[in-house]
Amino acid sequence: MASDKVVVIEGDNWQSDVLDSEVPVLVDFWAEWCGPCRAIAPILEELSEEKDGTLKVAKVDVDQHKELAGEFGIRSIPTLLLIKGGEVQVQIVGAVNKSALLEKVEPHLGD
Repeated sequence: MASDKVVVIEGDNWQSDVLDSEVPVLVDFWAEWCGPCRAIAPILEELSEEKDGTLKVAKVDVDQHKELAGEFGIRSIPTLLLIKGGEVQVQIVGAVNKSALLEKVEPHLGD
């Protein structure tokens, strides 16, 4: 039931879909076996639909892309990074509710 707006990072699309994105990208570092990761997935799908055009949502499976997780010092999952202009603006570790997530992300949208 994944939203078609959520970008799955396969490694070769990291530069184009995240670093070169014209809108901020909320990157979800997750794994299939992670319960809290599965718990926030519907929230991220909702955001990808609601904020389409002002925010992109991307997912990185840490088991498949250990190098990316290592590059950003991901030690716990889920970890969400808001990347804007190729730079990390916000880091959120652990599952959070939608309002807490929006509180951290919205100040970085639309400017």
